[in-house]
Amino acid sequence: MLILSLGMAFPTPNPLLYIFSNTSQQLASPFPQLYFPLSFQFSLSLTQMALKLLPVSQIPSLDLRCSSHSSREVEIEQRRFEVAKFAVIGHRGSGMNDLQSLDQRMRAIKENSIVSFKAASNLALDFIEFDVQVTKDNCPVIFHDDHIFCEENGTVFGEKVTELTLSEFLSCGPQRDKNGKTLLRKTEEGKLVKWNVEQDDSLCTLHEAFVNVNPSLGFNIELKFDDYIVYEQGYLVHVLHSILKVVFEHGKNRPIIFSTFQPDAAILVRKLQSTYPVFFLTEGGCELYEDVRRNSLEEALKLCTEHGLQGIVSEVKGIFRNPEAVRKIKECSNKLSLFTYGKLNNVPEAVYMQHLMGIDGVIVDFVKEIAELVLDINGLGMEEMLQVKNFKPQFSQQELSFLLKLIPELIQI
Repeated sequence: MLILSLGMAFPTPNPLLYIFSNTSQQLASPFPQLYFPLSFQFSLSLTQMALKLLPVSQIPSLDLRCSSHSSREVEIEQRRFEVAKFAVIGHRGSGMNDLQSLDQRMRAIKENSIVSFKAASNLALDFIEFDVQVTKDNCPVIFHDDHIFCEENGTVFGEKVTELTLSEFLSCGPQRDKNGKTLLRKTEEGKLVKWNVEQDDSLCTLHEAFVNVNPSLGFNIELKFDDYIVYEQGYLVHVLHSILKVVFEHGKNRPIIFSTFQPDAAILVRKLQSTYPVFFLTEGGCELYEDVRRNSLEEALKLCTEHGLQGIVSEVKGIFRNPEAVRKIKECSNKLSLFTYGKLNNVPEAVYMQHLMGIDGVIVDFVKEIAELVLDINGLGMEEMLQVKNFKPQFSQQELSFLLKLIPELIQI
């Protein structure tokens, strides 16, 4: 194991982003008991980077007045997040890649790529969702899997994304100006297959997404962490600062939502800034984890209400198995928004049912088809909708109540 000490300071190029400064202005910290060091001690291994805290200085909030060296004073106020209509969010852009699927749409465009994001921007989508991790040299990049696999000259190698430098990460897959290493992906069965799609693209950074994607398209930025690592708080803060720096420099007026499955990261990003809403991702009981906060919609609701988060994103099966939770979430004092994700969101009937249940939005892979469906839902009355889409049923309140009780029986545990 290699132990090294690094001195680290964050620049403040944007007056709206204040992290550290030599100004004598007294800043209140949203973390009364949390200390953030200007000197870090890192323990680096092949599987995990752990950060040990040294009590040097408190963390200043990002949502404060600009530092005194700024020529103008701006106060960032919390934006109340309200979903005006049933929203459609493109999963990893124009949809995730399932390299073994028989459906060609799942292999059409490289997921989490600029090409995918631009294609999504041409559709009636409100947001695109993508996964952000931070490289070893502190650059936020967009990639879903914890590990990345490449092949070069017949040799296959894999590494955690967070243990690569930016240049090492970007060297995987197609390159714009030269031949790159062949990008592979591990299937659920553990087999490595070539990441072959009809429309390929190179890997990208969070900065590139902001610069190259239509600013009217919202970003649902999933803060991606390994499900099976217990992270120290200092490391989470360090990663979140790297991401927030890019967001505050380039976010401007773009609608932005943060989401994460990592409960502590959700709490921290909410405390570090109040400009953008934070949603907690949950599988709604479909999968169980050691951290009980991840294991049910009730726990998700508790986390959000206790820490001022603005919404929940649940696996849609968790909603259908426990429809009563929707009422509790929508009626809570925090007025939480509720989105869903999962394969059932590619089924029009399941999407329409969620609209009737009061869900605020869906994350989908079949972006074109579902976006067109939801455009009808949002823009037409019931009679008009039935004429346009003959598969959409009209339910009485009694029938809807019966269906909601029946749904948990229809969804296999």
